[in-house]
Amino acid sequence: MIRAFAVAILVASGISVAVIVLPKTLARACYSQEMSEVKTITTVHTAEAQYYLQYGNYAATLTQLGPDGANLIDKDLARGEKAGFKFVLRGTPEGYALGAGPLAFNACGGSHTYFSDQSMTIHQRNGEEPATINDPLLGDPVPLHRQDN
Repeated sequence: MIRAFAVAILVASGISVAVIVLPKTLARACYSQEMSEVKTITTVHTAEAQYYLQYGNYAATLTQLGPDGANLIDKDLARGEKAGFKFVLRGTPEGYALGAGPLAFNACGGSHTYFSDQSMTIHQRNGEEPATINDPLLGDPVPLHRQDN
């Protein structure tokens, strides 16, 4: 009887620890993945700056920056997907615009989308809707956007 009670306490303790530790561990992993996405955005900025120095204008597509173009970014990013995130680069009259977001939302793929351009500022938005230049800068508080159904 005492042995069964001891086992029950150990199991309950293990569950308690899992309930406390796992959400924090998952949150850290999710944060780490989103920061990887931000790092990739800065990689595109660096590649765009190098491209501009070489060609006198900004690349309008990720393919132009990739191995089949100027060879400034890797092939996965040049295809528009890297480490569970989707990246879209387009040319604008001022330079370029870059959108980024997770392929899967809230499954530790992420809960933010990002927007950046030749100014190299990064804007973020909570939720699946694409971020724009009007959204808060990375590091500023991000309001929760209501999902219209």
